[in-house]
Amino acid sequence: MESKLIGARFYIKLAGSLSARDEQGHGTHTASTAAGNVVQAASFYGLSQGTARGGVPSARVAAYKVCLKGYCSDADILAAFDDAIADDVDVISISISTNDVSDLLNGSIALGRFTQCLGGIITAGSAGNRGPDQGTVANVSPWMITVAASATDRRFVDRVVLGNGKALTGLSVNPVIGTKFPIVYG
Repeated sequence: MESKLIGARFYIKLAGSLSARDEQGHGTHTASTAAGNVVQAASFYGLSQGTARGGVPSARVAAYKVCLKGYCSDADILAAFDDAIADDVDVISISISTNDVSDLLNGSIALGRFTQCLGGIITAGSAGNRGPDQGTVANVSPWMITVAASATDRRFVDRVVLGNGKALTGLSVNPVIGTKFPIVYG
């Protein structure tokens, strides 16, 4: 994210959190998905080598830290929305979702996004991590874009040779070469 971060604010006033630094990596991960630079020859331990990039590599990022260790205050979320509007951002991506269906149209995230929508700011949010059953998608207010992950058509085939010489072929993402690992069934 070199030369990408043009501003950073924090809102949580808990002990030891007086910093906008991303302590858990989630914000950095989602920011790089949106605005990461082009990286040639990217791979995961040599698997699936190619070019990686964020959705808009030319974009710059302003970070607004509103959560810490699973705690997110409605007041902090709304204050960050207000600051983003005042900072004249073009797009807001917030990777926070709720399991409470009553919050989908009236919660702080939905209301903050509605205010941004009125100001012409595009807002995108996490669909959550509860799927794949019906009714498990979060952030479904009609004035925002909801973003979700999906399955991939790629398969990483790996082979394990047992002590008796029998070879088992399966799907794995395992760059480690080892000699003694337990077999996991399931």
